[in-house]
Amino acid sequence: MTLAAPPLPKATHRLPLEVQNTVASPVVLSGCGLFSGQTVTVRVHPAPANHGIVFQRSDLKDAQVPALVHFVVKRPRRTALKSGEAVIDTCEHILSALAGLGIDNSLIELDAQELPGFDGSARPFLDALVEAGVKPLDTPRKRLVVSNPVVERRDDALIAVMPSEGPGMEIAFELDYGEHPPGRQVKVYNSTREDFASQYAPARTFVLEDEARALRDAGIGTHLSTSDVLVIGQNGPLDGNCFRFDDEPVRHKIVDLIGDLYLLGAPIQARIIAYKSSHALNHNVVRKLSSQLQASRHQDLAAHRSVMDIRKLARVLPHRYPMLLVDRVIELESDRRAVGIKNVTMNEPFFQGHYPGTPMMPGVLIVEAMAQLSGVLIAQTLEHTGKLAVLLSLDRVKLRRAVTPGDQLIMEAESVRVRRRIAHVRCRAYVSDNLAAEADVKFMLVDDEQY
Repeated sequence: MTLAAPPLPKATHRLPLEVQNTVASPVVLSGCGLFSGQTVTVRVHPAPANHGIVFQRSDLKDAQVPALVHFVVKRPRRTALKSGEAVIDTCEHILSALAGLGIDNSLIELDAQELPGFDGSARPFLDALVEAGVKPLDTPRKRLVVSNPVVERRDDALIAVMPSEGPGMEIAFELDYGEHPPGRQVKVYNSTREDFASQYAPARTFVLEDEARALRDAGIGTHLSTSDVLVIGQNGPLDGNCFRFDDEPVRHKIVDLIGDLYLLGAPIQARIIAYKSSHALNHNVVRKLSSQLQASRHQDLAAHRSVMDIRKLARVLPHRYPMLLVDRVIELESDRRAVGIKNVTMNEPFFQGHYPGTPMMPGVLIVEAMAQLSGVLIAQTLEHTGKLAVLLSLDRVKLRRAVTPGDQLIMEAESVRVRRRIAHVRCRAYVSDNLAAEADVKFMLVDDEQY
């Protein structure tokens, strides 16, 4: 049996997708977390262009978490983000609503760990955002036009992202529960032709009866009833509940996927095929797409402009040849983000003794180059303070691939936190569209004269 979703509070409209958008006025929502049961109040604030979607825990100090895949942490059956002590749980539905409305920039403040579950759909978030309105910003919208196919598999589940000539995103999703309801369902969503608000946002999260029993036995969701969550038994929804659409489960899977894809930080032009894909699989494919996005942005920047050349860098950094490992800075967003380049040539002195038969840039020097770019970023804050940034610690250091003569190392540094005595920067380095290295770098800020 199918029950139609209630109508939208007012007609939605097509937004100018060639420019960035934000919410026109603040939004306030309250409810209980689906998994935690904890009461939470959410405030969605307007934000300027290039701000992105950023969560902020108002119950914690200095607790902002960008809605980017780099901050995803493993949680069963949901999407969660973490930076420092701040955790943002079950954020896929609000991200899906933001994506469906084309909202690129917002500060989302909440006073607890988990966003409200409401009826298990993206609809309550979307309704509130539609009521507040969407404001276009006078800045071009960033997007990823997928050029190289990306595939992620786990057991019999699969998600593939392929180039598309169409202007938007198309998702073909198939779920298959065999003989157990909801059985096999297939749905195709096209972002340029279909009404996300009325046809997808109302679709609710669901759980099979056996799964619900197992979760309750494990102490998860004991505060929930079948009026809070769509539970599907052998004969369909339990306790007189009805599907809002005949294929509501697969529509909700598409809602979840749209929310997870928004962790890229930009909309996608691509054709996506998903079979039994889960949040974990979605996150993995977004990580691969993130490398493509960063590489395309860096190549565009490198081809057009330089913010700081080697002479300006020498005024900012205390390093000199052969230890000055940043050739130029091509992007500098205040004290939030910096992008720099290191051109790796055969003339580098370290190649004479480091695997001379198979030259490779030492991993410690890749990390040093990222740390130097971080120093440039921190210098934007320290310019008139008389402080000097001295390396304190390295965390989450991973060397992903070899860097060899002829490569151009494109590095990105993002400020996580800068306090009076400590600075924390997250770094990544790419060769073409391949992630070569990453690290969290912390600096001690000391008085220049003391040092």
